[in-house]
Amino acid sequence: MKQRIIDELKRIEQSYGVKIVYAVESGSRAWGFPSQDSDYDVRFIYVPKKEWYFSIEQERDVIE
Repeated sequence: MKQRIIDELKRIEQSYGVKIVYAVESGSRAWGFPSQDSDYDVRFIYVPKKEWYFSIEQERDVIE
C-alpha cells in the first residue's frame, strides 16, 4: 500500500504541476483506530507552479 500511495502522490504532482514537500497519514489509521473497511487518508503540503503566484485570476489552492 505504501508504494501505491507514493505513486498516487507522484501522479498528483504531475497532474497539477506542483511539488509535494510533506505528506502525512491522517484519519483513523493515523490515530491507531482503523476498522476493516478504513480507507487511507493522506494530507500534504505542496508548492504550486510559479505561474500560480503571478495569475490575475484567483486560483484554487486546494487539491482534493
